[in-house]
Amino acid sequence: MNNKNKAGEMVVGIPRAMSFYDNYPFYYGFFSDLGIKIVLSDITTKQILSEGSSLVVTETCVPIKVYVGHVLNLIDKGIDKILIPSLQSIAYKIYNCSKIRGLPDLIRNVIKKPITIIEATLDKSEQNQGLYSFLTDIASHFGISDENTIKRASKAGWRMYNNFHIMTKSGMSYKKALSYALQGKVFIENNEKEYPISIALIAHGYNIYDDLISMKIFDKLEKMDVKVFSALQLSKEQMDDGIKSLGQEIYWANEYEVTGAAGHYLKDHKIDGIITLTAFGCGPDSLMIERITRRAKQFNKPLLNLTIDEQTGEAGFITRIEAFVDMLYRKKRASIINKVNISSSGEYIPNTNFIETK
Repeated sequence: MNNKNKAGEMVVGIPRAMSFYDNYPFYYGFFSDLGIKIVLSDITTKQILSEGSSLVVTETCVPIKVYVGHVLNLIDKGIDKILIPSLQSIAYKIYNCSKIRGLPDLIRNVIKKPITIIEATLDKSEQNQGLYSFLTDIASHFGISDENTIKRASKAGWRMYNNFHIMTKSGMSYKKALSYALQGKVFIENNEKEYPISIALIAHGYNIYDDLISMKIFDKLEKMDVKVFSALQLSKEQMDDGIKSLGQEIYWANEYEVTGAAGHYLKDHKIDGIITLTAFGCGPDSLMIERITRRAKQFNKPLLNLTIDEQTGEAGFITRIEAFVDMLYRKKRASIINKVNISSSGEYIPNTNFIETK
């Protein structure tokens, strides 16, 4: 197939799902430097989810169903060259789940339409399948083979990726940091607002930054006057330490943002409670959440486990979150009252208005 559109531009389609939420800043910098225009699929809708679900077996997890729907959405936009990488391993013997590793084969078998799948493989457990060979394979689909050109584009990708993470680690939200990074800007946010409750949200990026899948959980918690922390605020060293604190050795590639982040926040006394958000039917997640749940009891840290699929109702979802947050408010109120020392000079009435709920 021709790698250019009618205007002569080189164009690549990227599904707004799965690894998009981790890697898009890098892809944007890389492809832009090569002069390749990126076309994203639309923001996830119920129709995208429904169309994706119709092509795979029922037991498939929601993120994969959403991914299939996004590929269909790109095809509907007239994009015939789509980046669907096979992300096998991010380091020696640290693997992705089989569904992520086999995405190109899955798409090829369920979508019977004439598209070119850019299925470059990243497998750092194997020789000669590192990042540079991965990027070289991608560039070859656009007739680009010059080593210096690819290395220059790689540096542009890393620059944008690093800028994005500088902002998220300062406490900036995912969406705001992504917007600034894509504009080539870097801002450090100084948010002086104090929140009565802090919660760590433990989940994969593709589950919590997709508004349909997560049901806008960040917005819901913000409206409840809750400060939300996630893996994006942590360094790799902090997540490594978090994994060790749970007595684990990393095996899954995305274990950093789940086990690693949970291990860190379980020890953090500023965190009042933890919410995990996982997709129904995810084998690796079920193992990780079981470990986190067991350790949360030992740390005496309140924990709410939420599981989602395409049938999850928003009303019940909100009710569980509200009940958990209310419990944290009551627990903190009791802790404040118990610490008050009433002097003999008079009665002390603690000011708890800032944690009163409606």
